[in-house]
Amino acid sequence: MDRIRIVGGNELNGEIHISGAKNAALPLMIASLLTEEPLVLVNVPRLADVKQLERILENHGVDIAVHGRRRGDTEMGGQRITFTASDIVDTTAPYELVSTMRASFWVIGPLLAREGQAKVSLPGGCAIGTRPVDFYLDGLRQLGAEIEIDAGYVLARAPGGRLKGGSVRFPKVSVGATHVVMMAATLAEGTTTIENAALEPEVTNLAECLVAMGAKISGIGTGRLVIEGVEKLDGAIHEVVPDRIETGTYAFAAAMTGGEVFLRNARPELLQTALDVLVRTGVEITPQEGGLRIKRNGNGIMPVDVETDPFPGFPTDLQAQFMALMARSSGVSAIKETIFENRFMHVAELARFGANIHVDGQTATVTGVPELKGAQVMATDLRASVSLVIAGLAARGETVVNRIYHLDRGFERLENKLSRCGAEIERIAG
Repeated sequence: MDRIRIVGGNELNGEIHISGAKNAALPLMIASLLTEEPLVLVNVPRLADVKQLERILENHGVDIAVHGRRRGDTEMGGQRITFTASDIVDTTAPYELVSTMRASFWVIGPLLAREGQAKVSLPGGCAIGTRPVDFYLDGLRQLGAEIEIDAGYVLARAPGGRLKGGSVRFPKVSVGATHVVMMAATLAEGTTTIENAALEPEVTNLAECLVAMGAKISGIGTGRLVIEGVEKLDGAIHEVVPDRIETGTYAFAAAMTGGEVFLRNARPELLQTALDVLVRTGVEITPQEGGLRIKRNGNGIMPVDVETDPFPGFPTDLQAQFMALMARSSGVSAIKETIFENRFMHVAELARFGANIHVDGQTATVTGVPELKGAQVMATDLRASVSLVIAGLAARGETVVNRIYHLDRGFERLENKLSRCGAEIERIAG
């Protein structure tokens, strides 16, 4: 497997282009199953998860065309891709495809809504918690679906060939369940209400795309969605929202190393809580036309306590990166993880740099140290992987991050973006 080698100690100075959000692109791609007409997505990131979902969609019969650069497009800009599901030839999503990426399970909603049936393998993905699909299935049952689980597959059927509008209330906020039920409800007969819907920008991005396709959705951006089902959806052109997790990751990297970085295409309203936390650590953040400017002052890194929460709270997907930053703070900070029960796997790897971290249940207490030292480390999941890169950028000496396929799933051209800003970082082929 490929590895990443870093020689730490360099400040980051320059510009980093923020890519389209993986967590928005994947459900948008899946939404193409809802219509026989072309869905054109703009600003799609070049990621392993995107390629894997393309293979899954092609298995269902979706034609996929990647467009070339247009006049005025920048080198670091996202892709423009057309997805055309004129004929769904297979309503089965097999284990060998779904097991590698959890989000691929979401095809169950559009397949069931459009074809009246679906057979989808139970999902795989990062081992950061159990993350059961009960909410997804209970929501679909409220739309009239008959569901059974057999030999690791979910078998779903809409009696009469079409789902019926219903009332869905999630006992806990779930981004994935909101995606699935919202997509399914667009083609259901009658009106569906979703209570306690997720507020994440990626959910809003999907809802806006569905509206552009002809769906009737009100309450977008709130915890209560009302969807009036329609007979069919049309094609559309829609832009993937900038990646707030990538934005936060590079902002934390600049805070960790010092220097001044302009994050082009960043939108502060997508991660305001995380930016507010970063300001409290002593970092200067200046919104400018086209992005955000991040600059660390000369007073070091102040410790700040954080608790992860669903949007608009502090994102769980930035918890590992923030922990790396706190490892170099001037005091003690507490980081409480409330979303996933097994998301401190990066602690042992950060300790290899010399970080002082103590875990008690769902809270990690981080005592800042004067210096981190380069080390051989191993990525355990997507977001933990990049926390090791951030630590390596600031550590004295050489760091090698192993098993970086996790990074390729969620961060586009990471080493290129960082090296352009002065980092000494390179990919070593396996």
